[in-house]
Amino acid sequence: MSALAISLLVTSGAALANWYTRVKPHEMLETISKPLTTILVIWIAIASDGPRSATVLAVIGLVFCLIGDIALLDVIDRFVVGLGAFLVGHVVFIAMFAALHLHRPLWGLAALLVLVPHGAIVGRRIVAGASAQDPTLKGPVVAYLLVITAMAVIAVMTGRWWAIAGAAFFVASDTVLGWRAFVAEKQWMALTVMVTYHAALVGLALSLR
Repeated sequence: MSALAISLLVTSGAALANWYTRVKPHEMLETISKPLTTILVIWIAIASDGPRSATVLAVIGLVFCLIGDIALLDVIDRFVVGLGAFLVGHVVFIAMFAALHLHRPLWGLAALLVLVPHGAIVGRRIVAGASAQDPTLKGPVVAYLLVITAMAVIAVMTGRWWAIAGAAFFVASDTVLGWRAFVAEKQWMALTVMVTYHAALVGLALSLR
């Protein structure tokens, strides 16, 4: 079995453990499994054996995601710190995509046709909810929405399907997360956020192949 296959298998196990905590809350298991899954995704990125510069950037971006994971753990709960870490991570992912080359620049226009209405309708509701909860959150949330939108557009421009899938899952995960935090919470959202988030990380890591 290849190193990539092993890394995917082990990462799946850690992710499943974390998903379990979204159905049956278990503070210690969540505290261990959530950052562990992201650490294992770093292994996937390295095992993907992509271009060196892009791989280094992928690892850096995933490290910032790891920082965000830790900041957003229930036992720590530092939302702004987590938001900032993920924002920086997305900027690094944009640099990673540039290193992989933007072979399909016109595809970015198609992505904008989807993401701009999404931001105007769904993103606007999330920003309004965040502002109503705490006015100081409006700026950081708007900045984050702009950066993740840019990341998704640039991902599409690479023409790499794993990159496109990873970015799409990231947008989906953060949309549900933002809606859950600032608009309305539903029982299914906690699990959905983590499943789509882990799918996003794996997609971005595999885009190096």
